[in-house]
Amino acid sequence: MSAWTDDELARIAGAGELRIAGRRDDGTLRRLVIIWQVRVGDDIYVRSVNGPTAGWYRGALDQGEGRIESGGISKDVSFTRDDSRDAEIDSAYRTKYGTGGPVRSITSSTATSTTLRINPL
Repeated sequence: MSAWTDDELARIAGAGELRIAGRRDDGTLRRLVIIWQVRVGDDIYVRSVNGPTAGWYRGALDQGEGRIESGGISKDVSFTRDDSRDAEIDSAYRTKYGTGGPVRSITSSTATSTTLRINPL
């Protein structure tokens, strides 16, 4: 597994949104969807505000690989389910996006159950 460069981490973390797409069985990319992302340490995390039934989330888990675009970075990635840092991720979402309704949704138990770590390929 590759690691993010410091520049990639800074640019992705600094961007307001991330576009994400999983791969289909035939290797083609699904449609890119806009979501929120946060950085915790040297990792990038995303969640599905609509929980595990969201199309982009199921697509990301299906093959475990896809592509992201954020902060001028376009990268093939893998997706790993990771609930080991949920409290830190909640805090990162609140720090980056505030404490309003959308952040309450992305830090809810429904969304927290979908935490994915994004790893560069």
